[in-house]
Amino acid sequence: MTDLLDKREFYIDGAWVAPAAARDLEVIDPSTEEPVAVISLGGQEDTDRAVAAAKRAFPAWAATPPAERLAVVEKVLEIYQRRAPDMAWAISHEMGAPQDMSLDDQVDAGAYHTKNFITAFRDFRFIRPLGEHAPTSMVAWEPVGVVGLITPWNWPMNQVTLKVIPALLAGDTCVLKPSEIAPLSSMLFAEILHEAGVPAGVFNLVNGDGAGVGSQLSVHPDVEMISFTGSTRAGIAISKAAADSLKKVCLELGGKGANIVFADADDKAVVRGARHCFYNSGQSCNAPTRMLVERAAYDRAVEVAAKVAQETAVASAHQPGKHIGPVVSRPQWEKIQGLIQAGIDEGARLVAGGTGLPEGVNRGYFVRPTVFADVTNDMTIARQEVFGPVLTIIPFDSEEEAVAIANDTPYGLTNYVQSQNGARRNRVARQLRSGMVEMNGISRGAGSAFGGVKMSGRAREGGVMGLEEFMDSKAISGWDVDA
Repeated sequence: MTDLLDKREFYIDGAWVAPAAARDLEVIDPSTEEPVAVISLGGQEDTDRAVAAAKRAFPAWAATPPAERLAVVEKVLEIYQRRAPDMAWAISHEMGAPQDMSLDDQVDAGAYHTKNFITAFRDFRFIRPLGEHAPTSMVAWEPVGVVGLITPWNWPMNQVTLKVIPALLAGDTCVLKPSEIAPLSSMLFAEILHEAGVPAGVFNLVNGDGAGVGSQLSVHPDVEMISFTGSTRAGIAISKAAADSLKKVCLELGGKGANIVFADADDKAVVRGARHCFYNSGQSCNAPTRMLVERAAYDRAVEVAAKVAQETAVASAHQPGKHIGPVVSRPQWEKIQGLIQAGIDEGARLVAGGTGLPEGVNRGYFVRPTVFADVTNDMTIARQEVFGPVLTIIPFDSEEEAVAIANDTPYGLTNYVQSQNGARRNRVARQLRSGMVEMNGISRGAGSAFGGVKMSGRAREGGVMGLEEFMDSKAISGWDVDA
Protein backbone atom coordinates (compact mmCIF):
# COMPACT_ATOMS: atom_id res chain seq x y z
CA MET A 1 0.00 0.00 0.00
CA THR A 2 2.88 2.39 0.72
CA ASP A 3 4.00 2.27 -2.96
CA LEU A 4 0.57 3.18 -4.30
CA LEU A 5 -0.40 6.68 -5.34
CA ASP A 6 -2.56 8.06 -2.55
CA LYS A 7 -5.54 9.69 -4.29
CA ARG A 8 -8.12 9.43 -1.51
CA GLU A 9 -9.08 13.12 -1.47
CA PHE A 10 -11.87 14.87 -3.35
CA TYR A 11 -11.76 18.30 -4.99
CA ILE A 12 -14.54 20.35 -3.36
CA ASP A 13 -14.94 24.14 -3.17
CA GLY A 14 -11.50 24.84 -4.59
CA ALA A 15 -9.51 22.52 -2.30
CA TRP A 16 -8.52 18.88 -1.91
CA VAL A 17 -10.38 17.50 1.10
CA ALA A 18 -10.57 14.20 2.91
CA PRO A 19 -13.68 12.05 2.48
CA ALA A 20 -16.23 12.12 5.27
CA ALA A 21 -15.66 8.41 5.79
CA ALA A 22 -12.86 6.20 4.50
CA ARG A 23 -13.91 3.74 1.79
CA ASP A 24 -10.73 2.76 0.00
CA LEU A 25 -10.69 1.31 -3.51
CA GLU A 26 -7.59 0.25 -5.41
CA VAL A 27 -7.15 1.39 -9.01
CA ILE A 28 -5.88 -1.63 -10.97
CA ASP A 29 -3.45 -1.38 -13.89
CA PRO A 30 -5.06 -3.68 -16.49
CA SER A 31 -1.71 -4.47 -18.13
CA THR A 32 -0.28 -5.98 -14.93
CA GLU A 33 -3.34 -6.69 -12.76
CA GLU A 34 -1.48 -4.83 -9.99
CA PRO A 35 -2.83 -1.83 -8.05
CA VAL A 36 -1.39 1.52 -9.08
CA ALA A 37 -3.30 3.88 -6.78
CA VAL A 38 -5.86 3.99 -4.02
CA ILE A 39 -8.89 6.28 -4.04
CA SER A 40 -11.84 6.68 -1.73
CA LEU A 41 -15.46 6.13 -2.68
CA GLY A 42 -17.58 9.05 -1.60
CA GLY A 43 -20.81 8.95 0.35
CA GLN A 44 -23.88 11.13 0.81
CA GLU A 45 -22.06 13.68 2.97
CA ASP A 46 -19.37 14.16 0.32
CA THR A 47 -21.94 14.50 -2.46
CA ASP A 48 -23.96 17.01 -0.44
CA ARG A 49 -20.85 19.05 0.31
CA ALA A 50 -19.87 19.21 -3.36
CA VAL A 51 -23.38 20.12 -4.53
CA ALA A 52 -23.63 22.82 -1.86
CA ALA A 53 -20.33 24.32 -3.02
CA ALA A 54 -21.54 24.32 -6.61
CA LYS A 55 -24.84 25.89 -5.62
CA ARG A 56 -23.09 28.70 -3.72
CA ALA A 57 -20.77 29.39 -6.64
CA PHE A 58 -23.47 29.41 -9.30
CA PRO A 59 -24.85 32.98 -9.09
CA ALA A 60 -21.46 34.63 -9.44
CA TRP A 61 -20.20 32.28 -12.15
CA ALA A 62 -23.43 32.56 -14.16
CA ALA A 63 -23.10 36.35 -14.02
CA THR A 64 -19.47 36.32 -15.18
CA PRO A 65 -19.07 37.93 -18.62
CA PRO A 66 -18.73 35.27 -21.33
CA ALA A 67 -15.32 36.67 -22.32
CA GLU A 68 -14.00 35.92 -18.83
CA ARG A 69 -15.31 32.36 -18.90
CA LEU A 70 -13.72 31.92 -22.31
CA ALA A 71 -10.37 33.19 -20.99
CA VAL A 72 -10.46 30.64 -18.17
CA VAL A 73 -11.14 27.79 -20.61
CA GLU A 74 -8.34 28.98 -22.89
CA LYS A 75 -6.02 28.82 -19.86
CA VAL A 76 -7.30 25.31 -19.11
CA LEU A 77 -6.37 24.25 -22.64
CA GLU A 78 -2.89 25.74 -22.34
CA ILE A 79 -2.17 23.86 -19.08
CA TYR A 80 -3.81 20.67 -20.37
CA GLN A 81 -1.48 20.61 -23.36
CA ARG A 82 1.54 21.24 -21.15
CA ARG A 83 0.59 18.34 -18.89
CA ALA A 84 -0.21 15.95 -21.75
CA PRO A 85 2.56 13.46 -20.81
CA ASP A 86 1.22 13.21 -17.24
CA MET A 87 -2.29 12.71 -18.56
CA ALA A 88 -1.16 10.01 -20.98
CA TRP A 89 0.59 8.16 -18.13
CA ALA A 90 -2.56 8.28 -16.01
CA ILE A 91 -4.81 6.98 -18.80
CA SER A 92 -2.41 4.16 -19.74
CA HIS A 93 -2.17 2.97 -16.14
CA GLU A 94 -5.85 3.29 -15.23
CA MET A 95 -7.60 1.89 -18.33
CA GLY A 96 -4.88 0.36 -20.51
CA ALA A 97 -4.58 2.58 -23.58
CA PRO A 98 -1.09 1.94 -25.03
CA GLN A 99 1.51 4.62 -24.39
CA ASP A 100 1.53 6.19 -27.86
CA MET A 101 -2.21 5.88 -28.43
CA SER A 102 -2.86 7.38 -25.00
CA LEU A 103 -0.86 10.51 -25.83
CA ASP A 104 -1.80 10.86 -29.51
CA ASP A 105 -5.49 9.92 -29.31
CA GLN A 106 -6.85 9.69 -25.77
CA VAL A 107 -5.24 12.89 -24.48
CA ASP A 108 -5.54 14.72 -27.79
CA ALA A 109 -9.29 14.05 -27.89
CA GLY A 110 -9.68 16.32 -24.85
CA ALA A 111 -7.67 19.10 -26.49
CA TYR A 112 -9.61 18.68 -29.74
CA HIS A 113 -13.01 19.06 -28.10
CA THR A 114 -11.85 21.99 -25.99
CA LYS A 115 -10.57 23.81 -29.07
CA ASN A 116 -13.85 23.17 -30.88
CA PHE A 117 -15.86 24.51 -27.94
CA ILE A 118 -13.67 27.63 -27.83
CA THR A 119 -14.28 28.19 -31.55
CA ALA A 120 -18.04 27.67 -31.19
CA PHE A 121 -18.26 29.88 -28.11
CA ARG A 122 -16.53 32.85 -29.72
CA ASP A 123 -19.46 33.18 -32.14
CA PHE A 124 -22.16 32.05 -29.72
CA ARG A 125 -25.07 34.50 -29.40
CA PHE A 126 -26.73 34.28 -26.00
CA ILE A 127 -29.63 36.46 -27.17
CA ARG A 128 -30.91 35.93 -30.72
CA PRO A 129 -33.92 37.20 -32.66
CA LEU A 130 -36.55 34.55 -33.23
CA GLY A 131 -36.79 35.63 -36.85
CA GLU A 132 -37.60 38.47 -39.24
CA HIS A 133 -41.31 37.81 -38.74
CA ALA A 134 -41.04 38.67 -35.01
CA PRO A 135 -38.46 41.45 -34.54
CA THR A 136 -39.19 41.99 -30.82
CA SER A 137 -39.18 38.29 -29.91
CA MET A 138 -35.91 36.95 -28.63
CA VAL A 139 -34.48 33.58 -27.65
CA ALA A 140 -32.12 33.82 -24.70
CA TRP A 141 -29.73 30.98 -23.77
CA GLU A 142 -29.04 30.76 -20.04
CA PRO A 143 -27.14 28.37 -17.75
CA VAL A 144 -29.07 25.46 -16.27
CA GLY A 145 -27.56 25.64 -12.77
CA VAL A 146 -25.73 22.92 -10.87
CA VAL A 147 -25.00 20.00 -13.20
CA GLY A 148 -23.95 16.48 -12.25
CA LEU A 149 -21.49 14.93 -14.69
CA ILE A 150 -20.97 11.15 -14.73
CA THR A 151 -18.27 9.88 -17.08
CA PRO A 152 -16.97 6.44 -18.19
CA TRP A 153 -13.56 4.80 -18.23
CA ASN A 154 -13.10 4.02 -21.92
CA TRP A 155 -12.30 7.54 -23.21
CA PRO A 156 -11.76 9.46 -19.97
CA MET A 157 -10.70 12.90 -21.24
CA ASN A 158 -12.83 12.72 -24.36
CA GLN A 159 -15.92 12.48 -22.18
CA VAL A 160 -14.81 14.75 -19.35
CA THR A 161 -14.04 17.62 -21.73
CA LEU A 162 -17.30 17.09 -23.64
CA LYS A 163 -19.11 17.82 -20.35
CA VAL A 164 -16.95 20.04 -18.12
CA ILE A 165 -15.86 22.51 -20.82
CA PRO A 166 -19.35 23.38 -22.17
CA ALA A 167 -20.71 23.50 -18.61
CA LEU A 168 -18.06 26.07 -17.64
CA LEU A 169 -18.60 28.13 -20.79
CA ALA A 170 -22.38 28.05 -20.36
CA GLY A 171 -22.11 29.45 -16.84
CA ASP A 172 -23.06 26.26 -15.01
CA THR A 173 -21.31 24.91 -11.96
CA CYS A 174 -20.65 21.22 -11.75
CA VAL A 175 -19.90 18.10 -9.77
CA LEU A 176 -17.97 15.45 -11.69
CA LYS A 177 -18.10 11.77 -10.77
CA PRO A 178 -15.59 10.00 -13.03
CA SER A 179 -15.48 6.25 -13.35
CA GLU A 180 -14.11 4.73 -10.17
CA ILE A 181 -12.17 2.30 -12.38
CA ALA A 182 -10.28 5.09 -14.15
CA PRO A 183 -10.30 8.19 -11.89
CA LEU A 184 -6.66 9.31 -12.08
CA SER A 185 -6.98 11.31 -15.31
CA SER A 186 -9.98 13.22 -13.94
CA MET A 187 -8.13 14.03 -10.73
CA LEU A 188 -5.29 15.41 -12.82
CA PHE A 189 -7.86 17.39 -14.80
CA ALA A 190 -9.08 18.90 -11.51
CA GLU A 191 -5.51 20.03 -10.82
CA ILE A 192 -5.41 21.65 -14.26
CA LEU A 193 -8.68 23.53 -13.65
CA HIS A 194 -7.41 24.70 -10.26
CA GLU A 195 -4.18 26.03 -11.79
CA ALA A 196 -6.18 27.74 -14.54
CA GLY A 197 -8.06 29.77 -11.94
CA VAL A 198 -11.51 28.21 -12.08
CA PRO A 199 -13.18 29.82 -9.04
CA ALA A 200 -13.83 27.75 -5.93
CA GLY A 201 -17.03 25.73 -6.15
CA VAL A 202 -17.47 26.11 -9.91
CA PHE A 203 -15.95 22.67 -10.50
CA ASN A 204 -15.99 19.86 -7.95
CA LEU A 205 -14.93 16.21 -8.13
CA VAL A 206 -16.16 13.36 -5.94
CA ASN A 207 -15.08 9.81 -6.66
CA GLY A 208 -17.62 7.07 -6.16
CA ASP A 209 -19.55 4.28 -7.81
CA GLY A 210 -22.83 4.39 -9.68
CA ALA A 211 -24.88 3.04 -6.81
CA GLY A 212 -23.39 5.63 -4.46
CA VAL A 213 -22.38 9.08 -5.70
CA GLY A 214 -23.93 8.50 -9.14
CA SER A 215 -27.35 7.78 -7.67
CA GLN A 216 -27.00 10.58 -5.12
CA LEU A 217 -26.38 13.14 -7.86
CA SER A 218 -29.28 11.75 -9.89
CA VAL A 219 -31.83 12.34 -7.12
CA HIS A 220 -30.30 15.44 -5.50
CA PRO A 221 -32.84 18.28 -5.32
CA ASP A 222 -30.18 20.95 -5.93
CA VAL A 223 -28.82 19.32 -9.09
CA GLU A 224 -30.67 20.73 -12.10
CA MET A 225 -29.17 18.49 -14.78
CA ILE A 226 -27.43 15.13 -15.17
CA SER A 227 -25.15 14.46 -18.12
CA PHE A 228 -24.20 10.79 -18.25
CA THR A 229 -22.09 8.68 -20.58
CA GLY A 230 -22.04 4.93 -20.05
CA SER A 231 -24.11 1.81 -20.42
CA THR A 232 -27.74 1.80 -21.53
CA ARG A 233 -28.66 -0.11 -18.37
CA ALA A 234 -27.21 2.62 -16.15
CA GLY A 235 -28.74 5.36 -18.31
CA ILE A 236 -32.21 3.90 -17.78
CA ALA A 237 -31.62 3.76 -14.03
CA ILE A 238 -30.46 7.39 -13.99
CA SER A 239 -33.52 8.51 -15.97
CA LYS A 240 -35.81 6.83 -13.47
CA ALA A 241 -33.91 8.24 -10.49
CA ALA A 242 -33.97 11.77 -11.92
CA ALA A 243 -37.66 11.70 -12.80
CA ASP A 244 -38.99 12.73 -9.37
CA SER A 245 -37.07 16.01 -9.47
CA LEU A 246 -37.72 16.58 -13.21
CA LYS A 247 -34.05 17.18 -13.93
CA LYS A 248 -32.75 17.76 -17.39
CA VAL A 249 -31.16 14.42 -18.33
CA CYS A 250 -28.72 14.00 -21.23
CA LEU A 251 -27.61 10.45 -21.99
CA GLU A 252 -24.85 9.20 -24.31
CA LEU A 253 -25.12 5.42 -24.15
CA GLY A 254 -24.10 2.22 -25.92
CA GLY A 255 -23.97 1.31 -29.57
CA LYS A 256 -23.86 -1.56 -32.01
CA GLY A 257 -22.81 0.24 -35.16
CA ALA A 258 -23.31 -1.31 -38.60
CA ASN A 259 -20.64 -0.80 -41.25
CA ILE A 260 -22.32 -1.36 -44.63
CA VAL A 261 -19.71 -2.36 -47.21
CA PHE A 262 -21.05 -2.40 -50.78
CA ALA A 263 -19.25 -4.36 -53.49
CA ASP A 264 -18.00 -1.13 -55.08
CA ALA A 265 -16.33 0.11 -51.86
CA ASP A 266 -12.70 1.19 -52.08
CA ASP A 267 -9.98 -1.42 -51.56
CA LYS A 268 -9.18 -0.29 -48.02
CA ALA A 269 -12.75 -0.24 -46.70
CA VAL A 270 -12.61 -3.61 -44.94
CA VAL A 271 -9.14 -2.98 -43.49
CA ARG A 272 -10.28 0.42 -42.24
CA GLY A 273 -13.44 -1.03 -40.71
CA ALA A 274 -11.69 -3.91 -38.95
CA ARG A 275 -9.00 -1.64 -37.52
CA HIS A 276 -11.63 0.78 -36.30
CA CYS A 277 -13.46 -2.08 -34.57
CA PHE A 278 -10.27 -3.19 -32.76
CA TYR A 279 -9.17 0.37 -31.94
CA ASN A 280 -8.97 1.13 -28.20
CA SER A 281 -9.28 -2.66 -27.73
CA GLY A 282 -12.86 -2.39 -28.99
CA GLN A 283 -13.88 -0.20 -26.07
CA SER A 284 -15.71 2.54 -27.99
CA CYS A 285 -19.47 2.97 -28.09
CA ASN A 286 -19.26 4.11 -31.72
CA ALA A 287 -17.19 1.13 -32.91
CA PRO A 288 -18.30 -0.42 -36.24
CA THR A 289 -18.76 -3.88 -34.74
CA ARG A 290 -21.24 -5.29 -37.30
CA MET A 291 -19.70 -5.39 -40.77
CA LEU A 292 -22.46 -5.90 -43.34
CA VAL A 293 -20.93 -6.95 -46.67
CA GLU A 294 -22.60 -7.25 -50.08
CA ARG A 295 -22.58 -10.90 -51.18
CA ALA A 296 -20.28 -10.36 -54.19
CA ALA A 297 -17.54 -8.98 -51.93
CA TYR A 298 -18.27 -11.15 -48.89
CA ASP A 299 -15.69 -13.96 -49.11
CA ARG A 300 -12.85 -11.56 -49.81
CA ALA A 301 -13.95 -9.28 -46.94
CA VAL A 302 -13.88 -12.20 -44.51
CA GLU A 303 -10.31 -13.05 -45.58
CA VAL A 304 -9.14 -9.45 -45.26
CA ALA A 305 -10.76 -8.89 -41.85
CA ALA A 306 -9.26 -12.13 -40.51
CA LYS A 307 -5.82 -11.03 -41.73
CA VAL A 308 -6.20 -7.65 -40.00
CA ALA A 309 -7.09 -9.41 -36.75
CA GLN A 310 -4.12 -11.75 -37.02
CA GLU A 311 -1.78 -8.83 -37.70
CA THR A 312 -3.11 -6.71 -34.81
CA ALA A 313 -0.50 -6.91 -32.07
CA VAL A 314 -1.61 -7.06 -28.43
CA ALA A 315 0.81 -5.90 -25.73
CA SER A 316 1.24 -3.94 -22.52
CA ALA A 317 0.00 -0.35 -22.39
CA HIS A 318 3.42 0.57 -20.98
CA GLN A 319 5.13 -0.16 -24.31
CA PRO A 320 5.39 2.23 -27.25
CA GLY A 321 4.06 1.08 -30.60
CA LYS A 322 0.92 0.53 -32.67
CA HIS A 323 -0.46 -2.43 -30.71
CA ILE A 324 -3.72 -2.56 -28.78
CA GLY A 325 -3.65 -2.89 -25.00
CA PRO A 326 -5.76 -4.78 -22.48
CA VAL A 327 -9.41 -4.25 -21.75
CA VAL A 328 -10.10 -2.34 -18.58
CA SER A 329 -10.87 -4.94 -15.91
CA ARG A 330 -11.28 -8.60 -14.99
CA PRO A 331 -15.12 -8.44 -15.09
CA GLN A 332 -14.96 -6.83 -18.53
CA TRP A 333 -12.51 -9.49 -19.77
CA GLU A 334 -14.75 -12.28 -18.48
CA LYS A 335 -17.83 -10.74 -20.12
CA ILE A 336 -16.05 -10.56 -23.48
CA GLN A 337 -14.86 -14.17 -23.17
CA GLY A 338 -18.45 -15.24 -22.52
CA LEU A 339 -19.70 -13.41 -25.59
CA ILE A 340 -16.99 -14.90 -27.82
CA GLN A 341 -17.98 -18.34 -26.55
CA ALA A 342 -21.64 -17.52 -27.24
CA GLY A 343 -20.71 -16.71 -30.85
CA ILE A 344 -19.05 -20.10 -31.19
CA ASP A 345 -21.93 -21.92 -29.49
CA GLU A 346 -24.56 -20.21 -31.65
CA GLY A 347 -22.88 -21.31 -34.88
CA ALA A 348 -20.98 -18.28 -36.11
CA ARG A 349 -17.79 -19.17 -38.02
CA LEU A 350 -14.70 -18.15 -36.07
CA VAL A 351 -12.08 -16.99 -38.58
CA ALA A 352 -9.64 -15.22 -36.23
CA GLY A 353 -8.98 -14.99 -32.52
CA GLY A 354 -11.21 -16.71 -30.00
CA THR A 355 -11.30 -17.20 -26.26
CA GLY A 356 -8.34 -17.02 -23.88
CA LEU A 357 -5.28 -14.81 -23.64
CA PRO A 358 -3.19 -13.98 -26.70
CA GLU A 359 -0.10 -16.10 -27.32
CA GLY A 360 2.82 -15.25 -25.03
CA VAL A 361 0.68 -13.44 -22.46
CA ASN A 362 0.09 -14.84 -18.98
CA ARG A 363 -1.23 -11.83 -17.10
CA GLY A 364 -3.23 -8.70 -17.83
CA TYR A 365 -6.73 -8.37 -19.26
CA PHE A 366 -5.78 -8.97 -22.87
CA VAL A 367 -8.26 -10.17 -25.51
CA ARG A 368 -7.42 -11.80 -28.83
CA PRO A 369 -8.67 -9.71 -31.78
CA THR A 370 -11.57 -11.84 -32.96
CA VAL A 371 -13.57 -12.09 -36.20
CA PHE A 372 -16.76 -14.06 -36.74
CA ALA A 373 -18.18 -14.71 -40.21
CA ASP A 374 -21.58 -16.07 -41.26
CA VAL A 375 -23.24 -14.21 -38.41
CA THR A 376 -26.99 -13.69 -38.42
CA ASN A 377 -28.40 -10.57 -36.86
CA ASP A 378 -30.31 -12.52 -34.20
CA MET A 379 -27.14 -13.98 -32.65
CA THR A 380 -26.01 -12.71 -29.25
CA ILE A 381 -22.80 -11.24 -30.67
CA ALA A 382 -24.86 -9.23 -33.18
CA ARG A 383 -27.34 -7.98 -30.56
CA GLN A 384 -25.24 -7.18 -27.49
CA GLU A 385 -22.54 -4.54 -27.18
CA VAL A 386 -19.38 -6.61 -26.65
CA PHE A 387 -17.05 -3.67 -25.84
CA GLY A 388 -14.02 -5.68 -26.88
CA PRO A 389 -12.05 -6.32 -30.11
CA VAL A 390 -14.69 -8.56 -31.65
CA LEU A 391 -15.98 -8.08 -35.22
CA THR A 392 -19.05 -9.81 -36.64
CA ILE A 393 -19.50 -10.10 -40.43
CA ILE A 394 -22.96 -10.48 -41.96
CA PRO A 395 -23.72 -10.87 -45.70
CA PHE A 396 -26.50 -9.01 -47.55
CA ASP A 397 -27.93 -9.15 -51.06
CA SER A 398 -29.60 -5.77 -51.58
CA GLU A 399 -29.48 -2.19 -50.40
CA GLU A 400 -32.89 -2.59 -48.77
CA GLU A 401 -31.73 -5.68 -46.86
CA ALA A 402 -28.59 -3.91 -45.68
CA VAL A 403 -30.60 -1.00 -44.28
CA ALA A 404 -33.05 -3.39 -42.62
CA ILE A 405 -30.27 -5.35 -40.90
CA ALA A 406 -28.46 -2.17 -39.85
CA ASN A 407 -31.63 -0.76 -38.27
CA ASP A 408 -32.60 -4.05 -36.61
CA THR A 409 -30.96 -3.18 -33.28
CA PRO A 410 -32.12 -1.43 -30.12
CA TYR A 411 -29.13 0.93 -30.50
CA GLY A 412 -28.71 3.92 -32.77
CA LEU A 413 -25.39 5.69 -32.23
CA THR A 414 -23.13 5.53 -35.31
CA ASN A 415 -23.46 3.70 -38.60
CA TYR A 416 -20.99 3.57 -41.48
CA VAL A 417 -21.38 3.32 -45.26
CA GLN A 418 -18.70 2.33 -47.79
CA SER A 419 -19.50 2.84 -51.49
CA GLN A 420 -18.19 4.76 -54.48
CA ASN A 421 -21.78 5.56 -55.54
CA GLY A 422 -22.50 8.97 -54.03
CA ALA A 423 -26.25 8.87 -54.62
CA ARG A 424 -26.49 5.51 -52.90
CA ARG A 425 -24.38 6.70 -49.97
CA ASN A 426 -26.63 9.70 -49.47
CA ARG A 427 -29.78 7.63 -49.81
CA VAL A 428 -28.65 4.98 -47.33
CA ALA A 429 -27.37 7.57 -44.83
CA ARG A 430 -30.82 9.15 -44.64
CA GLN A 431 -32.48 5.77 -44.01
CA LEU A 432 -30.18 4.65 -41.19
CA ARG A 433 -31.63 5.22 -37.72
CA SER A 434 -28.68 6.66 -35.86
CA GLY A 435 -27.42 9.96 -34.55
CA MET A 436 -24.33 9.79 -36.77
CA VAL A 437 -23.34 8.27 -40.11
CA GLU A 438 -19.72 8.23 -41.32
CA MET A 439 -19.04 7.39 -44.95
CA ASN A 440 -15.93 6.20 -46.80
CA GLY A 441 -13.67 6.78 -43.80
CA ILE A 442 -14.26 10.53 -43.72
CA SER A 443 -14.42 11.82 -40.14
CA ARG A 444 -17.21 14.11 -39.04
CA GLY A 445 -16.26 17.77 -39.16
CA ALA A 446 -14.86 19.64 -36.15
CA GLY A 447 -17.70 20.72 -33.89
CA SER A 448 -20.11 18.02 -35.08
CA ALA A 449 -22.44 16.82 -32.36
CA PHE A 450 -21.80 13.32 -30.96
CA GLY A 451 -24.89 11.38 -29.95
CA GLY A 452 -27.50 8.86 -30.96
CA VAL A 453 -31.14 7.80 -30.97
CA LYS A 454 -33.11 4.90 -29.50
CA MET A 455 -31.27 3.06 -26.72
CA SER A 456 -28.06 4.94 -27.47
CA GLY A 457 -29.58 7.97 -25.74
CA ARG A 458 -30.18 11.33 -27.34
CA ALA A 459 -27.34 13.51 -26.08
CA ARG A 460 -25.70 15.90 -28.54
CA GLU A 461 -22.16 16.56 -27.35
CA GLY A 462 -19.62 18.85 -28.99
CA GLY A 463 -19.63 22.17 -30.82
CA VAL A 464 -22.60 24.55 -30.77
CA MET A 465 -25.15 21.85 -29.98
CA GLY A 466 -22.95 20.70 -27.11
CA LEU A 467 -22.95 24.22 -25.67
CA GLU A 468 -26.74 24.50 -25.98
CA GLU A 469 -27.09 21.14 -24.23
CA PHE A 470 -25.82 22.79 -21.03
CA MET A 471 -28.22 25.72 -21.27
CA ASP A 472 -31.95 26.37 -21.17
CA SER A 473 -33.63 28.55 -23.76
CA LYS A 474 -35.98 31.36 -22.79
CA ALA A 475 -38.46 32.99 -25.15
CA ILE A 476 -38.86 36.75 -24.54
CA SER A 477 -41.41 38.99 -26.25
CA GLY A 478 -41.56 42.79 -26.35
CA TRP A 479 -37.79 43.14 -26.48
CA ASP A 480 -36.60 46.70 -26.97
CA VAL A 481 -34.23 46.33 -29.91
CA ASP A 482 -32.99 49.92 -29.48
CA ALA A 483 -32.08 49.63 -25.79
